[in-house]
Amino acid sequence: MKILKTFAMTGTLAIAAFSLTGCTNEIVTSDSGASSTEVTSVGLMVQDLGNPFFASMNNGVKAAAEALGATYTAQDGRQDLAVQNDQIDAFIQQGIDVLLINAVDSEGIGPAVQRAKDAGITVVAVDVGAKNADATVTTDNVEAGRLSCESLIEQIGGAGEILIVDGTPTTSIQDRMAGCEEALAAHPDVTVVGTQNGDNGRERALTLTTDMLTAHPDVVGIFGVNDPTALGATLAAQQAGKSDIVITGVDGSPEAVKEMSSTSSMFKATSAQDPNLLGATALEMAVQLRAGDTLDSDTILVPSSIVNSENVATYEGWV
Repeated sequence: MKILKTFAMTGTLAIAAFSLTGCTNEIVTSDSGASSTEVTSVGLMVQDLGNPFFASMNNGVKAAAEALGATYTAQDGRQDLAVQNDQIDAFIQQGIDVLLINAVDSEGIGPAVQRAKDAGITVVAVDVGAKNADATVTTDNVEAGRLSCESLIEQIGGAGEILIVDGTPTTSIQDRMAGCEEALAAHPDVTVVGTQNGDNGRERALTLTTDMLTAHPDVVGIFGVNDPTALGATLAAQQAGKSDIVITGVDGSPEAVKEMSSTSSMFKATSAQDPNLLGATALEMAVQLRAGDTLDSDTILVPSSIVNSENVATYEGWV
């Protein structure tokens, strides 16, 4: 069965619930001079625009903003909380209507998010939670982590030593780890012999995994919290002369698909996301909030599903 572009949001993921037919374009100004219900300017902040995941998210938000006739600006947080704080302050000075934020630090960004809200900006967290945001849309990251680790456990035969390359302090990464821990709890013969926190990127994962493989040469599996991390771990295993370690990640990225298409690759599975859809949905939520409407839920979880060597040929991937 063909894998849909990350699953068309399960019955359109209640996008009908975000229908804009109830919204109004009437200009409404508060006593403080703040905010119209019309969305004329949109800003997106992401952790790292060099990551293909966030490039796809940018595509989704840009297209949705253009459809609204709104001006659009994207900012690269460069994995730096201080940078994102400065970017939010710049957006406040610009007086934008909507801010979609993919936070570097879900808790640490909270005061800056509150400043934006106090300035009349509607703030929606996308892909990861952000303290004080008006609403949130993410992948079901607990499910994604669980599926990836279940695939890993199955492919190593339910027993053996594994490594985990963790990531940054965001809700999405923490939830993936929680999901993986759920899978591991059901398989006591699988032992985690090493865990290190990376920065969600390939180069750091390469370094960390190289060190862990030196300390634990008998590992049979590695879980990376996202695809760049898992790809870095794959390169580390290759450079260490390994050929039979099972490596899994989360994202469903083009690079992961390419890697899994090689029959000799140790990268065996990834839990797919749809960053383009996440971004577009976040903006749709913001438009409805801006109009003064009530969301059916202020947190939307988009389901994930496993992509592996058996079904990768039918996976449509990102836009």
